[in-house]
Formats: sequence, C-alpha cells, structure tokens
Amino acid sequence: MHLLTVFAHPIRTSYPGTVMDAFHEPFVAADHSIDVLDLHAEDFDPRFTEADHSHFWGGPIPSGIADMHQRVEAADRLAFVFPVYWWSMPALMKGWIERVFTGDWAYQYGAGVADRGKEPLNGLLPRVPTALLGVGGSKQRTYDKYGYGEAMHAQLDIGIFAYCGITDVESHLIYDVEGEHNAANRTAGIAQARDIATAFASETRTPRNAKVDYLENRSGRSA
Repeated sequence: MHLLTVFAHPIRTSYPGTVMDAFHEPFVAADHSIDVLDLHAEDFDPRFTEADHSHFWGGPIPSGIADMHQRVEAADRLAFVFPVYWWSMPALMKGWIERVFTGDWAYQYGAGVADRGKEPLNGLLPRVPTALLGVGGSKQRTYDKYGYGEAMHAQLDIGIFAYCGITDVESHLIYDVEGEHNAANRTAGIAQARDIATAFASETRTPRNAKVDYLENRSGRSA
C-alpha cells in the first residue's frame, strides 16, 4: 500500500507534525510506503495564476502540476494533516487543491471544458480512501455549538473530495491542544491519530460514502 500525505505547517517539528508522525506509524509498521508532500518544505506556490486560469479554460497544464497529479495517482490512500485556521484548512493547502485538482483531471462536465455549466458533472479522481486530520486549538463544544465541524465536513469532504469522485472520505478533528496546560489533550491527540491510521490502513476497512451519509443526515433532520 502506498500513502500520500499532504501536510501544511511551517514547522515540521510542530505538534501537527508530531500528529502526522503518529498517523504514519501503523503504515510504517506494516511496511507500507509513504510519500510526504510537505507544502512548506517543497515551497509550493498556492497562488492561482494566469497559467492556472488558462488551463481551467482548456490551455496547457502549468509547470509542476502534472508532477502533483502523478503523486496523487500513485497513492492507494490519501491523507491531509493540517492545523485548523479559521475553521478550515490553511490557505496553502486550499491553494494546493485549487491548483492541482484541475478540470478534466479531477472532474469534468460532459465531454470537457466546452460542456462546463451545460452537462452533468463527473468526478474523475481515483476512488482511493481519503482521510482528513485537522488539529484545532478550540474545544469540541465550540465546534458543536456553532456547527464549525459540520461546515468543514460539508465544504471539504463533500464540496471538494466527493465533488471530484472521492466519496470514501473520512474527516477527524483533534481538539483543544494549544499550550502546555493542554498537555493531556496533546498526548491523547497523538494516540487518536495512531488509532485513526490503524483503522484507515486496514485491508478490511469498510468503505464509506460521505456524500450519501451527509445527505441522509440532512434529510433526517428536516423530516
């Protein structure tokens, strides 16, 4: 099994970096291969440029993006590990998605660019299981009170990944880890990441359909 982990934090030795290391432990123990795409270390430019805009409308693929496509295509599992900034993933990671999840590779309307807005959407990404692991500074009750976790689920799991064909996506949050006074939470978060990865790496893991589950939950609340 080959795992691609996309990571966004300016300090590799930060707590989110430690969370990523714990997440990788079950994969290492099973002798699986891991490709860490550290967006800061690789100096990825998240800006959607004129070249990206041209490609959106059928022009040539910008420099470096095809390499990113190949790294995604090689993966049997995808993971995204990130600190939660303003109730979402960091701009660097969002910019990576905006530039790399390109039309006619990640998704397509009808037969291509000319059918955008006219024909049905087809998600094109490989149907690989995907896990999102966000590290948050706030308490779970804050996420629950204002619906931040549900908003992230709708925006990221459904609005990005399921939109592009990856419906087998799971998202997790580690809460309330800022400061040494939360040392116990930080330790628990490491164990949580390891447990999530153990289940995620399992060959007997039951696939999910995040889009179906989300729509059923919304339907149930409105009934």
